Amino acid sequence: MLVGRGLHPPSGRAPERRAASPVAARRSPFGRLSRVSEPHDPICSARGCRRPAVWALRWNNPKLHTPDRRKIWTACDEHRLSLEEFLSLRGFLRDTVSTQELA
Repeated sequence: MLVGRGLHPPSGRAPERRAASPVAARRSPFGRLSRVSEPHDPICSARGCRRPAVWALRWNNPKLHTPDRRKIWTACDEHRLSLEEFLSLRGFLRDTVSTQELA
């Protein structure tokens, strides 16, 4: 049974949190659109990174997405391996291609 507004268990301790995703929240991998709707060059999806992306990591969550659905994170050379590892550990990574192959 939860105490008060349901924020903490009876022990009074906050519940354990899951590890945060290394990707910035709800940001398009291809940058923001300008006023005239021209896309910018893709930027790395790693949190805090603003480098140009050269890799597209195609993934899906089989519990949520159909087998043919692909979501995309983009990565610079420096963050490619860490983002691939994050997705692979969860069984989400399907393939990695150059961002040029997406155009």
